[in-house]
Amino acid sequence: MQREPIENQDVLIGTQDIAIPIVWTAKDTTWMLSLFGTAVGAGILFLPINAGMGGFWPLLLMAVLIGPMTYLAHRGLSRFICSSSSRNSDITDVVTEHFGRRAGKAITLLYFFAIYPIVLIYGVGITNTVDSFIVHQLGFASPPRWLLSGVLILGMMSVMMAGEQFMLKVTQMLVYPLVAILAFMSLYLIPDWKIDALMVVPSTGDFLTTVWLTLPVLIFAFNHSPAISQFSVSLKREHGQHAANKADAILRNTTLMLVGFVMLFVFSCVLSLSPVQLAEAKAHNLPILSYLANTHQSDFVSYFGPIIAFVAIISSFFGHYMGATEGLKGIIVKQLKADEPQTMSKKIDKFIIGFMFFTIWGVAMINPSILGMIESLGGPIIAAILYLMPMYAIYKVPALKAYRGRLSNLFIILAGVLSITAISLSLF
Repeated sequence: MQREPIENQDVLIGTQDIAIPIVWTAKDTTWMLSLFGTAVGAGILFLPINAGMGGFWPLLLMAVLIGPMTYLAHRGLSRFICSSSSRNSDITDVVTEHFGRRAGKAITLLYFFAIYPIVLIYGVGITNTVDSFIVHQLGFASPPRWLLSGVLILGMMSVMMAGEQFMLKVTQMLVYPLVAILAFMSLYLIPDWKIDALMVVPSTGDFLTTVWLTLPVLIFAFNHSPAISQFSVSLKREHGQHAANKADAILRNTTLMLVGFVMLFVFSCVLSLSPVQLAEAKAHNLPILSYLANTHQSDFVSYFGPIIAFVAIISSFFGHYMGATEGLKGIIVKQLKADEPQTMSKKIDKFIIGFMFFTIWGVAMINPSILGMIESLGGPIIAAILYLMPMYAIYKVPALKAYRGRLSNLFIILAGVLSITAISLSLF
């Protein structure tokens, strides 16, 4: 089996920095596809709308920035989780271990609210996608929203309740056809590209403002942090002190796969639609694929567009649901006495299942603005957890001192701060 040396020579093992070769396995591929599936839903459904409305050239700069941003931020979070003295510690446990019980409660709460709104978003997204397909492609009347959303959400949650291994298998089965059809769809739209979009060059101020305001959606679109905790815990159990090294390789390949497939699709959508059409998709609260299916004069796009959106939402829902339930359980457990969590574990799990179903179902019936939720809730909070907290830990936690003094740390801190401040700029 071919051995692949890791580019990063700074893996912390014990108290020394050493590099070790790793062997790529089938399980690594499964995790890579699972992480890809967690992120790709938002990337292909909503990013083309917001990013594309700003024009081609700001989007080009975003494409250059998002690769390093995604890899370095997720690598930092994984290293933070791998720095725990216990192989079974998830993110909520590691935060408590390094920052204390009070800070652990606060960050666990923030972690939950970084992911939970995204789970709600997918409840809305899958209901709108399937409803649009039933009406526009199949020609039937729109079913009762309460019934349609309830069945869809219950179906997705059932996969998660079947266990991690089953979820990973289902995700792997979904991602392969998703990647193939997504690539074909990107190429299929090339004849519809409007090259005149390249002729519109915004002023420097408008250019930078567009990139700044789009950062929260950009971070959200490539975010797979909800699955990073369980991913890192799994690697710690299997690889022990070498887990961070293994995680670096998987995360690097995941990022390359994400940037390649998602940005090709985003550029293809943006160049084949006008800013007016993108604004119309946003106004109708539809994923870009559903909008394309309803407006494009092609049977292929009409039928496969919603199918891609449907599969992308499901695969992304799994990873985010896993992170949200982990955060909620962490919040509840931290409120109990030391001897209570084990005795109440089954009751806690049942409560979480009920809470998640009824809240996702309720929001899906209300049908709020998806992009509004991303801009005001998802992006900024994710930036705080994914971009800023691991960087703070690097300079505060002795186990992470080997990673201090890097330019990449400054880059990630700057990206996180700009994303959080973008919401303030958008309000004014």
